[in-house]
Amino acid sequence: MDLRVKIINKSPHFLPIYQTNGSSGMDLRAWLLEPMALKPLERKLIPTGLYISLPEPYEAQVRPRSGLAIKKGLTVVNAPGTIDSDYRGEIMVALINLSAEEQIINDGERIAQLIVSKYEKVLWDEVVSLDETERGAGGFGHSGSK
Repeated sequence: MDLRVKIINKSPHFLPIYQTNGSSGMDLRAWLLEPMALKPLERKLIPTGLYISLPEPYEAQVRPRSGLAIKKGLTVVNAPGTIDSDYRGEIMVALINLSAEEQIINDGERIAQLIVSKYEKVLWDEVVSLDETERGAGGFGHSGSK
């Protein structure tokens, strides 16, 4: 069953679509009145002109596009950016330029991916100890590099 999501598109661009049958994300496009420059290590919010109304228990995640990251050094600062089901503002993409050169974002350029996912809410059960595992508290490279 496909999830139906209400969307307002104030931009002149197409609605986000899945590029292939196996795609999990839909491309978000920049909605700009003029090209926008990002200097090295500069970050800016890029408007999309899109507004959505997600039902509970769904969220949308804004993720980097691999091609933009490798070709231009542009990525999403807060990846993944979370859009909660009760947010009704414009979807904005927080981009950062990690390259050594100024990069230009053009109107209609595909700048990020949007993935809609179901989530679970938890209830905390406060205890004084946790069950033991083979891994224990090992993390941050604990399993080695090979």
